[in-house]
This record gives sequence, C-alpha cells and structure tokens, in this order.
Amino acid sequence: MRKIGYLRVSTEEQRPDRQIDGLRTECDELHIETLSAVSKKRPIYEAVIEKLRPGDMLVVWDLDRAYRSARDALNEFSALDQRGVAFRVVNFPIDARTAEGYYCFTVMSANNELERRILSRRTKEGLAAARARGKILGRPYKLSSDQIAHACREIGSRRITVTEMARQYDVGRWTLTKAMRRHQSTEAT
Repeated sequence: MRKIGYLRVSTEEQRPDRQIDGLRTECDELHIETLSAVSKKRPIYEAVIEKLRPGDMLVVWDLDRAYRSARDALNEFSALDQRGVAFRVVNFPIDARTAEGYYCFTVMSANNELERRILSRRTKEGLAAARARGKILGRPYKLSSDQIAHACREIGSRRITVTEMARQYDVGRWTLTKAMRRHQSTEAT
C-alpha cells in the first residue's frame, strides 16, 4: 500500500513545516500545494487524486488542509472509497469506513467548515469597521500625490510621454495612468 501525503498552505508566507514533520514518517510521498482552500482549481491535489490506485492511501495532516467544506470532504471520501483508496487524517485518527467513524468524520468536516465561515465573516466585519473609521486598506500607492501632480503637469504640457515618466518614477505605464486618472477625478470634485 502506497501512502501519499497531501499538504496545503494558503499563501507563500505560510510554512508547511508542521505538516511535513507530521507526515514525513507516515507517507511514501509528500505533495505540497500553496493556494487558498477556496480556489476552484487545485492542480497538485488533482494530480495526487489521479495517481491514487486501489489499495493506496491518501494521508492529510488535518481535514481542513484538504477540503474546503463538509460537502467536499464527504464527496471526496465517498469517491475515494468507491475506488478502493483509503483515507487517513493524522490529527483525527478514526476509521471513516465504520458507521461511527463516518459520523465523526461528518461532524468534524462540518466543524471545519463552520470555523472557516466564522473566520471569513469576522475578517469581513473587521475590514468594514476599519473602512468606516477611514482606514485605507490594501497595498499603498507607489506614487505620492506630489509625484502624480508633477506627472500630470509634465505630460499635460507634452514635455514628456507617459512611458518616459513611468520609467523615470520606476513604475509601470498602467500604474502611472491609473494614478493620474485617480488624481484628476479627485481634482474635478
């Protein structure tokens, strides 16, 4: 029986070390994916599922590292089971092929989905509260107000092109154009 490990982290900043350490001794192979749980396409996961054969085992560290919702977990477990592929969650050591184990698996899947939805809601509420207090969210602008005003004057007087000005400020042409539009729309109001 081959034991194939699947690991997932949501961003490049997150480290899979905990999962690697936990699965290294449990698995013959480890496959690491870096993308959000809510992504529609998961190429590494799909490749792992494709290569599994009857008698193999898919191993994950935590249920939420592999599945984004209770429905996903249950559907995938059922599909693997029909193919003769075993499934193991290291941090939740139950046999989901038994009636009791399947029940626990279902409850745990629903609990993971609840946690994800609560976290999402809290994040949205926090962002809304920050915006209501006037906090500007997102990546900071690359150009200052003075630089944008200067670019508008220079380009407006045709002393320099947008491309040359963007190169001078070490930004992309689109970044400069967008900043100038934003500047002009605030001046118009």
